[in-house]
Amino acid sequence: MNRLARVGLKAAAIATVGLTLSGCIVESGRPEQSRSLGGATPCPIAPDPTVTGTVRIGWQEIPNGDLVVKDTGVLTACLPNVKTVWSKFSSGGDVIQAFGADSLDIGLLGSAPAAKALSAPLNIDMKVIWVQDRIGAAESLVAKDPAIGSVADLRGKRIAVPFASTAHYSLLTALDKAGVGGTAQVINLSPEAVRGAWNGGQIDATYIWEPTLGQLGGKVLTTSADVAGQGAPTYDLEGARGDFVQKNPAFLKAWTAAQSWAATLLASDPNKAAEHIAGQLGVPVDQVLTQVKGYSYFDAAKQAEPALLGGQLAADVRRTAEFLLDQGQVQGVGPAQHYSDGVYADGARAAAAAPPAQSGQEGGPR
Repeated sequence: MNRLARVGLKAAAIATVGLTLSGCIVESGRPEQSRSLGGATPCPIAPDPTVTGTVRIGWQEIPNGDLVVKDTGVLTACLPNVKTVWSKFSSGGDVIQAFGADSLDIGLLGSAPAAKALSAPLNIDMKVIWVQDRIGAAESLVAKDPAIGSVADLRGKRIAVPFASTAHYSLLTALDKAGVGGTAQVINLSPEAVRGAWNGGQIDATYIWEPTLGQLGGKVLTTSADVAGQGAPTYDLEGARGDFVQKNPAFLKAWTAAQSWAATLLASDPNKAAEHIAGQLGVPVDQVLTQVKGYSYFDAAKQAEPALLGGQLAADVRRTAEFLLDQGQVQGVGPAQHYSDGVYADGARAAAAAPPAQSGQEGGPR
């Protein structure tokens, strides 16, 4: 499973094959990968048949609401006359590339690539429209030697982490808080390379995410939940092109309502949500349940509050941009208002205020 918060930019191989309606531009040409054809799960609000066109959605192998929405087909129930094209991406960097090429409408990316997209030199016209999750124990700092008992014991040790990722941001924060910032040898390795270096005894510790984290074992020294408590939270976010957001408020209201329903299911019935996620990822339900426990999920009402889309998230993203500037990953950090303008909370507010669908009302293909 790939963590989406990575910012290494690679060319996005997405073919543009045609025009769509209602402000949705071109579809990716990749096949629909949902198990559900839609309509089996009722829309949580009144379906909107007036919205038409094709929307291209980028997803990643992260256990969050995207995969629940994708598996249940609830978005088709909410928007029966919209065609959704789901395309798998391996990193937030690829999503940024697709936004820049106008070949994707909505996509999953972490707070680090979101900060990079909104900062110089990219300055992509993008809006953060949803918080898929706040990262917790699913991303952690682990030591290979059980004699290493705390973060402070990492002085002079070799620590692997994918650079400019949420994990990198959390690692440097943890080292600084423990008073050993700048004293450890921090090495840039991909998750796949981390496994090899760990097994070969080439590193002493790593800050990494699931599923690599669970495959390594080792002693957990701190988690992203702990680092968030130290004032440096990290997130998996949903972004959308700015022009798409401007032209499609009705779509975003229904899309957000579907995501809010999925977030509520993850919080209230994780077993059921894990069944849908496991079906999409092709992994055991128990494995998904373990990973889900490492994240926090929020419904639309919670997201609209000042602590998330309603205010604080923009400040958190800007703080991440300052970290990326220190790492040479961006060339400049804009003023606070620039990052506030990069967060779109109207969808969450509209979905939270929408009355629930009438009992027995179902969406589905028309």
